[in-house]
Amino acid sequence: MSNDDGVLSAGLEALALALAPLGEVWVVAPEVEQSAASHAISLHRPLRIRKVRERWFSVDGTPTDCVYLAIHHLMKDERPAIAVAGINHGPNLADDVIYSGTVAAAMEACLLGVPAIAVSLVSRSRHDFAPSARFARALVGAALAEVLPARVLLNVNVPEGQPEGYAVTRFGRHSYGNAVVENVDPRGRRYYWIGGNAYQHEDVPGSDCNAVFDEHLISVTPMLLDFTDEALSPRLAGWNVEGFRCRLAEDG
Repeated sequence: MSNDDGVLSAGLEALALALAPLGEVWVVAPEVEQSAASHAISLHRPLRIRKVRERWFSVDGTPTDCVYLAIHHLMKDERPAIAVAGINHGPNLADDVIYSGTVAAAMEACLLGVPAIAVSLVSRSRHDFAPSARFARALVGAALAEVLPARVLLNVNVPEGQPEGYAVTRFGRHSYGNAVVENVDPRGRRYYWIGGNAYQHEDVPGSDCNAVFDEHLISVTPMLLDFTDEALSPRLAGWNVEGFRCRLAEDG
């Protein structure tokens, strides 16, 4: 298990307790909050691991660092059966997955050949993790029994309160606004805050946003790590790129 809210987060603790009946749980999470760290990895400085308690460790790095160290070092003698990231304090819907450290933790595990699930609670203030933890335990149990395909992870978002079930979804489209707040510090230098809170989502049938906000359902979105746009490839090969000839890559 890992996350981006930090090793002492309430969501991580709730998830660990929920998953304990399924097997031996190891936690390797950032020492401090790393929200919106995306898939950053620390290649130019050393990392330190601190043992918090039995099978529970903090790392002074990113969520990706944590998963890398967990799989290649702390658990190198017995690879985990599954990696679960969360429970995130806030949504990871639609384009959020590009920025999310929690989703990146699951992606890193998936890249390293370990089945992975990311779990988020769609709430900005009231964090009751019990419904998310119950669903996570049920879904992880099913994933262990069914086996996820290679290079596919599940991104889960749980609405606030008591969900009315779950839906298998696709990514939607939403926006937090495009605000840039400009101000001046005590020394007279300008600084800027980016990102806003003016949330709105498009009506995309079958999307994670629609499921969570319009239908009060848990969204479960399967994510492929292969970003290749196969449909565009033949048309792209036909572009007139002056002075160069296109040669299509061999299959595989």
